[in-house]
Amino acid sequence: MNKNLIEAINYRRSVRVYDSQKEIDSEIVKKCIQQATLAPTSSNMQLWEFHHITSKDILKKLAIACLNQNAATTAKQMVVIVVRKDLWKKRIKANLNNLNAIYGEKAKSEYSSREKFAKNYYRKLMPIIYTDFLGILGYLKFTFSWLTGLFKPTYRQLRNSDMRIVAHKSAGLAAQTFMLSMAAEKYDTCPMEGIDSLRIKKLLKLPLSSEINMVISCGIRKPEGVYGERYRIPFEKVYKQW
Repeated sequence: MNKNLIEAINYRRSVRVYDSQKEIDSEIVKKCIQQATLAPTSSNMQLWEFHHITSKDILKKLAIACLNQNAATTAKQMVVIVVRKDLWKKRIKANLNNLNAIYGEKAKSEYSSREKFAKNYYRKLMPIIYTDFLGILGYLKFTFSWLTGLFKPTYRQLRNSDMRIVAHKSAGLAAQTFMLSMAAEKYDTCPMEGIDSLRIKKLLKLPLSSEINMVISCGIRKPEGVYGERYRIPFEKVYKQW
């Protein structure tokens, strides 16, 4: 394993108090956000947005929406990771445009089986998975998959609540990638879930259909900003080899 990666993993801690005398470079934070977009994402749908907060006025208001916890009130910058499941149609179109650019324009008969599968995946399968109406279609798809699953392995996470989880998992992977990228720069972060998500959406002028995955505060740690030694459940209690 790359030594720099090991160092970043060990360096990263949830920092609760940042040094008010030490600034961080917004361009470096932006670069770390760009690296976060390289994280794995379900079906390459990229149903996320990254709101980089550098304005002192917005930081102050955002800290209030983060319940005035120290990690927010002392932060030099913040990154709000937003789930945009409502953009699934645009993301499907973007993926199809990308495939068309890769494969080129040609007759249907000239596409390889792999190319046909890739295009049909976004043209047919993704709309079926993401289309819903008041949760009803999701339960119908779930019921159908449950019945199919009696006879063969099948994908079962088809309800609206399941698709929300899928989108949040992808956003969580991006959040971790961002925090490790920041750690590699010797910048500190703290992922916060103790937030007023409705106030944050109003502050950032986000649509109601969006969801806040987490708010990540950024800065340079003070010694007292790390609350004690890192504690983890003993590895043998959580590791199972089969």
